[in-house]
Amino acid sequence: MRPVRLSEALILEGPEQVPDGAGGFAEQWVALGTVWAEVVAGTGRERIEEIVTLSMVPWRITVRGAPVGAASRPKAGQRFRSGARIFRILSVAERDPEGRYLLCLAHEEVAV
Repeated sequence: MRPVRLSEALILEGPEQVPDGAGGFAEQWVALGTVWAEVVAGTGRERIEEIVTLSMVPWRITVRGAPVGAASRPKAGQRFRSGARIFRILSVAERDPEGRYLLCLAHEEVAV
């Protein structure tokens, strides 16, 4: 296994339901903390949506390990933010047998 370089600061965000003022709810993203990560791009692809073409790039994001249930452990359904870039977390698993690092598979969608 090659060495891990946690050289990029990412903000971990989680969804929160807030009242929309009309009797319903809207989803809002709340910052849960900053994590240091290694971010590696995969092979991208494009797909046509109703109005725009979306370029989808898979990412392999490695962060420090955290026990299951810990607030600092990323979960599927959360996301990472780096400035204006957003990486939606699809899955999380231990990267090594000792659990020192977690591998988060994520997608970044960009309108082109």
